[in-house]
Amino acid sequence: MPWRGRATLSPMSERILVINPNASHSCTEGIAAALAPLPLPPGLALDVTHLPDGPPAIASWEDWHSVALPLCRLVEREQAAIYVIACVSDPGLEAVRAVTARPVLGMFRCTVAAALTRAERFGVIGFVEASRARQRRALQAMGLEARLAGWEALNLPMEVLTDPEAPRARIAAAARALAAGGAEAIVLGCTGMAGHVAAAEDAAGLPVIEPCRAAGAMAVLAALSAVPGHAAAGAPATR
Repeated sequence: MPWRGRATLSPMSERILVINPNASHSCTEGIAAALAPLPLPPGLALDVTHLPDGPPAIASWEDWHSVALPLCRLVEREQAAIYVIACVSDPGLEAVRAVTARPVLGMFRCTVAAALTRAERFGVIGFVEASRARQRRALQAMGLEARLAGWEALNLPMEVLTDPEAPRARIAAAARALAAGGAEAIVLGCTGMAGHVAAAEDAAGLPVIEPCRAAGAMAVLAALSAVPGHAAAGAPATR
């Protein structure tokens, strides 16, 4: 069942569909909570869903590759004006873009873009050590690897990461390490950290970019930019 935004889920395409590619309910609920304050223009809804048969988290390369086809099938079934892949290593991004003419946004790329509006160099608090290579590959594709000041892994299970208290000390320590290493802004490198922005900000004294809100804001902009008044958001996609 989707977590609903400003309007109930409908077959209309005038909505942003945010897809968590893992099966974690706590992670999906955290994504929805992070997006809830996002102001939406009249006629545009926001829905958050997940892959029920996905992995518990996108931790390994196997997890990352395994969700590409299910994401494609979901996007083919569910109409939307904009799709957001709600994992901060952008799994399946290129594959999903191949099956729809609508914009498909990856949260890592959105978050890095937002960080660069605040600072010249940024650091990333990563989910697990295996995420490092995936996020570096995305930075290389963006031509931005040189702007990375540091990368710190938490190496915590998803259900610990989404706990309101359990990961805070580790997040704070990672944020302080990145600040000491020259970061001028901090990217939270997993959607499971959505509820821990304050812990990172208080520890580092730096701007902290939360990926759900960064990607949500860019998705709204993409919807509004489609045509004046986003009137064409419901038009059939062509491939």
